Amino acid sequence: MKNWTTKTLMGAALATAMALPAAAQQTVSAVVIDGYPDRALWVKEFTNFFIPEVDKRLAEAGEYKMSWQENYGGSIVKPKGVLEGVQLGLGDIGIVTTIFHSSKLPSQGISGSTPFVASDARAVAKAVDEIAREFPAMNNEFAAQNQVYLATGVVLDTYQLFCTQEVSSITDLEGKKIAGAGLNLRYLEGIKDAAGVRGGLTDFYNMLQTGLVDCGMLWPEAAKTFKIAEVAPYMLKADLGAVNSKTITVNADYWAGLPDPVKEVLQEVAIAYRDHVAGIAMDRAAASRDAYVADGGTIVEVSAEDRAAWANAMPNIAQEWAANLNDRGEAGTEMLSAYLGKLEAAGYTGVRDWTAE
Repeated sequence: MKNWTTKTLMGAALATAMALPAAAQQTVSAVVIDGYPDRALWVKEFTNFFIPEVDKRLAEAGEYKMSWQENYGGSIVKPKGVLEGVQLGLGDIGIVTTIFHSSKLPSQGISGSTPFVASDARAVAKAVDEIAREFPAMNNEFAAQNQVYLATGVVLDTYQLFCTQEVSSITDLEGKKIAGAGLNLRYLEGIKDAAGVRGGLTDFYNMLQTGLVDCGMLWPEAAKTFKIAEVAPYMLKADLGAVNSKTITVNADYWAGLPDPVKEVLQEVAIAYRDHVAGIAMDRAAASRDAYVADGGTIVEVSAEDRAAWANAMPNIAQEWAANLNDRGEAGTEMLSAYLGKLEAAGYTGVRDWTAE
């Protein structure tokens, strides 16, 4: 019978421990969807910023890693189909373009209902996202769509008007057909005989080229990306305002099965992505206007008087927005005041007081 000493036993145990593989990271799969192409700013930065940042933070902890499957440009859903796609589980994580869903996601219209206030994407993104965390309305709306809210983003510095024919003032928009993507079509109600035509960003080029519309409401970075100067070489700089239009959500059933450390990282990175994308939007704003001119575009700036006249000619869509939420049992009036208060604290006061009846 062999006589094992304590030293021998300890040595054998150590050798065995060294021979065993380190605990493997658990892999978590995630299907990401958006109907817009990968050249769109927010999609590109989801690939270039959000995903690497999640991977980095998980790698630092060493417990989990992600296996990403990205599906953009209509491969699974069209731009308007992301909300339903995430609801049904066609995607685990989605970048929802909220302006397409004003009836299902009315609280997301907060910045779109308050034009002519702030043209800084960073200030608007932060204010809207803080409202989402201070009031339950936005989370409630996404929960009703089987989704968990992560963060709201702003990808545009401010809406402008891009037209096929020369414009120099608001009166030049009278009688024009103007493309918009949702709530911003309400801005036209103060302009005589102007007609809003609903469309998506990927449709605007053809709508302008074929004469279906005379102008389109979009922002300079998108005008550069989608080569709008080729079909609409006149920009009316009206600074209608930055608008939240992208929200990152997660399918609720998928979320329920995620480990808590992964949930925490996704929540943290969503906020970082919010600020990252808004910062890029502002950094690119001036360069995009310069690029528009270099591509043959002409920019005409609307006077302060014209902007004020336009704002005051509109119906008070902010009050309508708040009343709609009030009727749904949400704190619409309080949300509106809190939101505008946040912007004012950041240095932005509108040309019209939207809280006034």
